[in-house]
Amino acid sequence: MQGTDIQTAPPMDNQRLQSLRNLTLAVYILYAVGVFTGLPALIGIIINHVKVDDTEGTLYRSHFGWQMRSFWWSLLWAVLGWATVWLGVGFVILAANWLWLVYRLVRGFLNWNDGKPMPV
Repeated sequence: MQGTDIQTAPPMDNQRLQSLRNLTLAVYILYAVGVFTGLPALIGIIINHVKVDDTEGTLYRSHFGWQMRSFWWSLLWAVLGWATVWLGVGFVILAANWLWLVYRLVRGFLNWNDGKPMPV
């Protein structure tokens, strides 16, 4: 095709795909532990942003996007929740945020386990 400048990722070998699969699981675990302690989630988001280009062209790219959106939206709602705790509504926001994040982690893990991509 003349006139197109589409770059495609080179095909990946099984070892590389397995490495990305393991990394994706590790990030899900970091986020799951981070639900209770916080710090591991920061490590997870750093890994997501550093390694996201390596996942291009694989189903793990959708998982990385899902993980990153989960982190940033959850952080936003946590800040909003803590900022409004003194109004009383903050506790409701924090509880809803926690449940939403747990749901996203479980759904992501289940799709990861089944070898399915996440919806974009």
